Amino acid sequence: MATTARDLGQRFHAALITGDWPAIRSMLHDDASWTLPGDNTISGTVVGADAVVDRARKIASYGLSFELLHVLVSRENMALSLHNTAQRPDAILDEYLTTVCRLRDGRIADIETYLSDVPGMNAFFV
Repeated sequence: MATTARDLGQRFHAALITGDWPAIRSMLHDDASWTLPGDNTISGTVVGADAVVDRARKIASYGLSFELLHVLVSRENMALSLHNTAQRPDAILDEYLTTVCRLRDGRIADIETYLSDVPGMNAFFV
């Protein structure tokens, strides 16, 4: 049975919150990329499935809560609508974001994340 875009989005989120990095890797094309806005330790574009997994692992290492609000689907792609929160003694993260995943042959080829609070992200991911 083919995986739908909605199923892929739900699986990606589940793997992210459980730290199942091999599962995330299996959902990516080898040449996948991920672009994040801002000017901080997780900003910019990474290319390659292993680099995408490393970025997901790094983001999770900050202790984020990844609340899934919606899996959104288009004709060919999907997006995750999330509310991410985390706290350190010197910073609080409270952002809404949409992570748009362009799909190719049932796997993720490209990810681009849109954020509600880029300055807050810059202050948190140092």
